[in-house]
Amino acid sequence: MDVLAEGAVIPAHPLALGADRKLDERRQRALTRYYLASGAGGLAVAVHTTQFEIREPGIGLLAPVLELAAETVRNEAGHPVVTVAGACGHTAQAVSEAELAASLGYDAVLLSPAVPGADEKGLLDRARAVGEVLPVIGFYFQEAVGGRYLSPSFWSSFADLPNTAAIKIAPFDRYRTADVVRAVAAADRSDEVALYTGNDDDIIGDLLTPYETKGIRRWFAGGLLGQWAVWTGSAVTLLDQVRRARAGDHDAMVGCLARRPELTDANSAVFDVRGGFRGCIAGVHEVLRRQGLLEGIWCLDPKEVLSPGQAEEITRVATAYPWLTDDDFVAEHVDDWLS
Repeated sequence: MDVLAEGAVIPAHPLALGADRKLDERRQRALTRYYLASGAGGLAVAVHTTQFEIREPGIGLLAPVLELAAETVRNEAGHPVVTVAGACGHTAQAVSEAELAASLGYDAVLLSPAVPGADEKGLLDRARAVGEVLPVIGFYFQEAVGGRYLSPSFWSSFADLPNTAAIKIAPFDRYRTADVVRAVAAADRSDEVALYTGNDDDIIGDLLTPYETKGIRRWFAGGLLGQWAVWTGSAVTLLDQVRRARAGDHDAMVGCLARRPELTDANSAVFDVRGGFRGCIAGVHEVLRRQGLLEGIWCLDPKEVLSPGQAEEITRVATAYPWLTDDDFVAEHVDDWLS
């Protein structure tokens, strides 16, 4: 949990499927090995990028996917890694999923706020119950993919829950992002809650922005991101550059500012902004397929595919921004990860 507090690159772990849309355990493990070898400080599993359908009774992949990642981290990580399990649904389901994660050795739960019919009090009660099982990471995400507005008072109260460890801020909205930061700063437990960016549309902007609140300068500690599920080695290098920039390195700051719009442009391609995010998971898969980590871009939902022109956009950004990709690193090690 010290890693979470200090800040880390935490990829949102994808799901490796074969052409039959069944779990490809070899490639699923290879993805985890890739993130570990890249220097990621954490992994988030059973989240949106892993596909929420893994929970459906007819699919039944929640436990196998969580267990496979936990086992690989436990046996092969050469550095401290915070393991985060996604949890969904109303209180009973979320607590049950947290208990499963705890039994497998996970460190924290990323709690989805997408709970039909629940008001803010209900979400707080659910978070309190889940927090009795594992430390909780709050999650504020954009309405385009099922998120909802949550008030600043909600986030202050959420931060003050005794087992809140962090909040992933991902509304893709500058106003709402600032709302959460100020709300956490107003909480009694402010110093105990790490801030993580999930705003894939302005990752560098979040990481470079200091917030002066109550006379204290606060930064986003790191990122828990679908974008960092691809080109992860470069993401780790980028976070190091951000830290140098924040410490006063002028050249590092100039470099980060130059890369800020480039990373946003890349995310637009991978996440299919032009297509209304319909191809976001398929876009992540396409990058990993091109690197040889995945065999194909299959999703559990056959309708989850690349949008027209998305593949060409991914090619464009990968070519335009050589610093962005880690293709050579992957090519050097992919056979070992797949062994």
